[in-house]
Amino acid sequence: MLSHLGVLFMRLLSVLPLAWVRALGWLLGWALYLLAVPRRRVVQTNLALCFPAWTPQRRQALARQVFIHFAQAWLDRSWLWHGTPGAVRRRLHLTGALEALRGEAPTVIFAPHFVGLDAGWTALTQQLPRRYTTIYTDQANKVLDAWILAGRQRFGGARLFGRADGVKAIVAALREGEPLYLLPDMNFGPEESVFVPFYGVSAATVPSLSRFARLGRARVVPVVTRMTPTGYEVQVLAPWTDFPSDDPQADTALMNQRLQGYIDAMPAQYYWVHKRFKSRPPGEPPVY
Repeated sequence: MLSHLGVLFMRLLSVLPLAWVRALGWLLGWALYLLAVPRRRVVQTNLALCFPAWTPQRRQALARQVFIHFAQAWLDRSWLWHGTPGAVRRRLHLTGALEALRGEAPTVIFAPHFVGLDAGWTALTQQLPRRYTTIYTDQANKVLDAWILAGRQRFGGARLFGRADGVKAIVAALREGEPLYLLPDMNFGPEESVFVPFYGVSAATVPSLSRFARLGRARVVPVVTRMTPTGYEVQVLAPWTDFPSDDPQADTALMNQRLQGYIDAMPAQYYWVHKRFKSRPPGEPPVY
C-alpha cells in the first residue's frame, strides 16, 4: 500500500514547477542528513578517505550537499517519468560531442554514478534516435521495480538487460549498434572485481568497461550529467582513443583516474552514499 501511495505521490509531484520540487528535495535532503545516521557515516567515511587534505568542516558541508542533491534527484524522477515529453525535453540539455553517439558504431557509454544518472539516460533515449541498452538489477519491492522499469523504458524503445541475461546478449546488442549505458563505478563485491586506486585508496572495481569494449569491439564515450537550477546538463565527452588495452586491470585503473577528474568538477553530486570501499584487499581492515 505504501509503495502504491509513493508512486501516486510522484505522479502528483510531476505537475509542480521544478523550483517547488527542488525545494521539497532540499527539505528531504536535510531530513535524511539528520536522521539517516548510518548512511551519513558512510558518506563521511568516503569523503575522509578520498579528501584527507580537506578540513573536517569542508567535508561536513559537502556531506550535507550530497544528501540534498541525492533527495532532489530522487524527486526529479517524478517529472522525468511522468511529466509531459515537452517539459522533460526542456529541462534536459544535451551538450558536447553528440556526433559520437550518432550512427551505428558499437559504443559503450561510461556513465558514472552522479545523482543525475537517470536524467542522463532519459535525455539520450528521448533526444538521440538510437536504441539504448543498460543493465538492471531487480528490486525486491515489486511495485517499485515495475515503476523504475517503466520509467527507464519510457522513451526510445530502450532495452534493459537483467544480470541473469548474461554477457552474450549484451555483447550481441553492442555489435548490432545498440549503445550500452554502463555504470561500472560501484563496489559489486570482490569476486569479479580488481583492486585499483580510487583517490589513492584501493577499491574493488569491476573491469566491465574494458571487458565490454573489447568483446563488443566498441569505443567508449563518457557521458557526465550535472544537476542545474533549470534541470540537468548532459555532457557527451569525446570518445577515448586509448581504450581498451590488452590489460583490463590497467584499463580499470585508468577509468577510475579519469572518473576522479569528473568528480572533482562537482563532488557534491557524486554517489557518496554508496559503500565504495566495503570490499578490502586481503589483510586490510574494514573501513565502515
